[in-house]
Amino acid sequence: MSRFKRANKGDSLAGFRAEKTEPTVPYGLLKAARKSGQLNLSGRGLTEVPQNVYRLNIDTPEEAQQNVSFGESDRWWEQNELTKLLLSSNQLTQLSDDIRLLTGLTTLDLHDNQLSSLPSALGELQELQQLRLSHNQLKALPVELCAMKNLCSLTLQQNLLESLPEELGILENLTELDLSNNNLKGLPSSIGHLTCLQKLNLCHNKLSSLPDSLAKLTNVKLLDCSNNQLTDIPASLSEMPVLEQVYLRHNKLRNLPKLTAPMLQELYVGNNQIEQLETEQLACLTSISLLELRDNKIKTLPEQITLMSTLTRLDLTNNDISMLPASLSLLPNLKVLLLEGNPLRGIRRDLLTKGTNELLKYLRGRIKEEPERADEGHTAMTLPSQAAVNVHNIKTMKLLVYSEKQAPDIPDELFDAAADQGVTTVNFSKNQLTSVPSRLVEFQSSISDINLGFNRLTCCSPDICKLLQLMHIDLGNNQLSDLPPEMKNLTKLRSITLNYNRFKSFPEVIYQVVSLETVLLRNNQLGGVDPCHLIKMVNLTTLDLSNNDLLNIPPELGLCTNLRCLSLEGNPFRTPRAAIMAKGTDSVLEYLRSRIPS
Repeated sequence: MSRFKRANKGDSLAGFRAEKTEPTVPYGLLKAARKSGQLNLSGRGLTEVPQNVYRLNIDTPEEAQQNVSFGESDRWWEQNELTKLLLSSNQLTQLSDDIRLLTGLTTLDLHDNQLSSLPSALGELQELQQLRLSHNQLKALPVELCAMKNLCSLTLQQNLLESLPEELGILENLTELDLSNNNLKGLPSSIGHLTCLQKLNLCHNKLSSLPDSLAKLTNVKLLDCSNNQLTDIPASLSEMPVLEQVYLRHNKLRNLPKLTAPMLQELYVGNNQIEQLETEQLACLTSISLLELRDNKIKTLPEQITLMSTLTRLDLTNNDISMLPASLSLLPNLKVLLLEGNPLRGIRRDLLTKGTNELLKYLRGRIKEEPERADEGHTAMTLPSQAAVNVHNIKTMKLLVYSEKQAPDIPDELFDAAADQGVTTVNFSKNQLTSVPSRLVEFQSSISDINLGFNRLTCCSPDICKLLQLMHIDLGNNQLSDLPPEMKNLTKLRSITLNYNRFKSFPEVIYQVVSLETVLLRNNQLGGVDPCHLIKMVNLTTLDLSNNDLLNIPPELGLCTNLRCLSLEGNPFRTPRAAIMAKGTDSVLEYLRSRIPS
């Protein structure tokens, strides 16, 4: 009995009570991290970072203390320094100062946690290049964070930031800065010192103005200021030489911004309070391809809208427009015109439902054509209906147009009339061409835009690759199955349209044209795409692969974070599911990234 009595002197429930211990990481993970230099602890329910993670490169491994023999691959003294630490989707509320012990980190992912502050010791990670802090509860940033001079990417979206430190401008190597979905009311003037910045996202904040110093961001291509309280845009933004995309949706703008940025292609100004379009504002948009003006209060369109000769898409949905100028039909590249929700008069409802081509054809018919006087002979102003050669288009607008003729070739007289005129735009669409006209090379020093869509091309002549100024090319609705390797020489090419052809694989040469921003390949027979090559296309923002034969979508495609529009509809793959696809490009990319094996 005495034996049992002694036993009862202790805690009878001791064996059932769990001791409170600090969170641990499986030993196998730590061992693998010493070899690879990477540690993925995402989605493990951690409330704090285990101490042995901070001390991974300092403490001697267990096996060394046990004095066991090592194989050649297990020599702990030859371990790699930790360079990549992923802690996303946990429940971290704070980060210890011991983070300074991981001096070799180049990537630190803390997104989707519950961090309300950051330790000043974070600034000691001088090798850090990527810092992901989105989806936390940060109200401020420590000044010390701005000491990380090697930082290239800083993502802070979905936090509670109300201001930014003036020292932010010290991060001079930043190429990407995402501050969207915060409570920012202003920006520090030092933001202009971030001269390497290429993408700046400021959407969903409380900004009422933008600093003039933004003009110093000479490498920014994409600027997103949507969903703020902006009433005006500083004229200095026009000094941004490579600015290509500007998002200003859901603000309080009363006028279309006057932006003379020479490379600006896409301007989104929907959901504002714009009532009138001025000729001066339109004339500035010399390279514009897409202009979104939906959900404003615009009543009329000026006749001078033809100044935007590069325009391909114009969205005027839900405005107060009652009449359309016939000159709208003279825009040579306009392919999409959206007018729903306007009180239009004089245009039949059924005509609006037939699409852009029919509407533009109707407007062209309303242009008054003065017949030539018999005693004047051939005039310099020849109208399209009177002759094959439109001398006015060639000399004044630098357009060479021979479209919708269903012709098997292009007349020589057209090329003769355009000789030495510096033609920049060529439209030979909707004919019966079986080969690229050889005389196009006569304009190789000037052509920047060419449309050969809706023909019968079975191959693309290498001659077209001699047009080194080419920026846009439309080869859609032909019978192409390959592209010439010489196309890699088109170093200024921004967009290529290959819809409705016969491509069975993604054209290899496209991967080599790193200047491309838009690639349209819908309605072909593509069986696959190589994400490793796509990632290197750093300028690619729009990729349309809809209606092809893609059986699976490689998860690595999610690493193409520059993509703003990815279309995959109409392919026979099972994942991503339709529900994810419906959420848009960002959700699809995020889903694909989550499927990448760690």
